[in-house]
Parts: sequence; structure tokens; C-alpha cells
Amino acid sequence: MTTGSNSALDQLLTILDLEKLEENLFRGTSPSAGWQRVYGGQVLGQALIAAARTVPDDRLAHSAHAYFLIGGDPKVPLVYDVERMRDGGSFSTRRVKAIQHGRPIFALTASFHKTEPGLDHGTPMPDGVPAPEDLPTEKDLLQRLIPHLPENMRSYWERDRPIELRLVDPSRYFDRKPRAPLQMVWMRATGRLPDNPAFHQCVLAYASDFTLLDTALIPHGRMSFDPDVQLASLDHAMWFHRPFRADEWLLYVQDSPSAFGARGLTRGSVFTRDGTLVATVAQEGLTRQKATSFRVS
Repeated sequence: MTTGSNSALDQLLTILDLEKLEENLFRGTSPSAGWQRVYGGQVLGQALIAAARTVPDDRLAHSAHAYFLIGGDPKVPLVYDVERMRDGGSFSTRRVKAIQHGRPIFALTASFHKTEPGLDHGTPMPDGVPAPEDLPTEKDLLQRLIPHLPENMRSYWERDRPIELRLVDPSRYFDRKPRAPLQMVWMRATGRLPDNPAFHQCVLAYASDFTLLDTALIPHGRMSFDPDVQLASLDHAMWFHRPFRADEWLLYVQDSPSAFGARGLTRGSVFTRDGTLVATVAQEGLTRQKATSFRVS
């Protein structure tokens, strides 16, 4: 299950291709990316894959609701325990626990729906958004950002990654003035993905955690790599509305309606290039200002 063209993307497909241990039990690993914790989108994508592998082939995920309980250890495999809660005539429901060191670190409930006809409308994509080809590449931005990045962030952005991002307005990285809590990002996998629609959902779930919580910092002139800012995903919800390919450009429109009490709420809408709404995302996360380093409790 490889693309044959991009080692970072091949690695992503490998970590999403879970090992089956037993009926309803799967094992996944983490890439050696140098982070102290497992990336939240990775656990979300792996849990969704685990759930999908226990569901009839005629159903795809339409909603997923997850809680990040404690930080994951990237050096230790993750075991995914799937509970088959319901299989009805049209819907299947699954509950998934990700386990490390004998305790759950993450919990997901996902619902799968058999395709059927129905009413059809969708929020339109914002007008006047530049095409991804008209925006600077990550490599172009990195050359300008390097002087402003701490070493840990610099090494991360310099690595090959499986998802390509094109920021519609990167000016906030060079100007710390507060602005409206809104950002838009074009994104796609860096190579061809398998044709399985469930895999495209899981890759989008993986990518949906990259920039979303950072949106809550925009009205405060802050950034995720500031040393006195502590960000951590607390929960994550996704609704899949229509078919899409995660290896084609998708516009991720994000906003943050509220931040209070060291928690920020963020939302996202995902559109194809032709303006079709294909997914909706919501996340609450820790947005803590810290004077000294300490553990999340």
C-alpha cells in the first residue's frame, strides 16, 4: 500500500495500515518524527481505520467524535480496541479505545452510513480565494520563516511531510498584530492515494488536526511555536458529507468563535476546488499561557 513517489506519504500509509491482532483488536505505530507526544491526527486517523475495518463494505463514516485523554508515547505501539456497538439496516456504530502502557489515551465513537438518496444542499465556499498554484509553497515560506522559528519547529518544517499545505494568507507569521480568528489553507496528500474512499477519510482526519487549534491564537497575536504557549487537542469531531479525494486540493476554512479559561474552540469547513462542501470539523483544545513548563493534567 504505497504511492511509490514520496517517502513521507508512504510512511503515513504504512502507519494507517494497522496490524490486526485479533478480532476487533489492531496495532499501530508512530513515525520517528522527534515529537515528545503522538500527533493527534495520527491517532484519529488510525482509530477511524480500525473502526472502518469492522464495518460492512457498503458503509462509510459520516461522523466521528473523539477525546484525547492523555499524551501518547511515540516510542510505544498503540493498541486499538474496537467495540461493535450497533449494526442496523443503514447505520453501524463503533467505539474505539487507543491503549498504551495498559491504559486508554484516546477514545473515539464513529458512525457509518449506507449510501442512500436524500435532500442535498451545502454552504458555499468563500469567494475570491486564490488557487493553490498562485500561493507560495511551504519551501518558499520556510526560507522566510527560518529566522523566527525555534530549533524544534525548524527541524519539523524542514522534514518531508505527507500533506502539502498552502496558506492563503501567511502574513500573520511575519506580523504579530491581532486579527480576526480566521484562516484558510489549501491541503492535499503529496502523492497518489489508494482508491478506497475510507482511506481518504482517514487521511483527511489526519490532516485536519494540523492547523485548526492554531486558529484560536490569531486574535491574540500568538503562534503555536511561542515558548509560553501550550496547545493540546482535547476533543475533535468530524462530519463527512460527500465523497472526495484527499490527494486532490481541498480548501480548509477555519475560524475560532471563542477562547476562554485556557480553552479555545475552533471550527473548519472542507471544500473541493469546485466549491463542494465535503466535511465539517470542530475542535476544542487547551490554549494555555505558561510561565514554566509543566504537564497537562
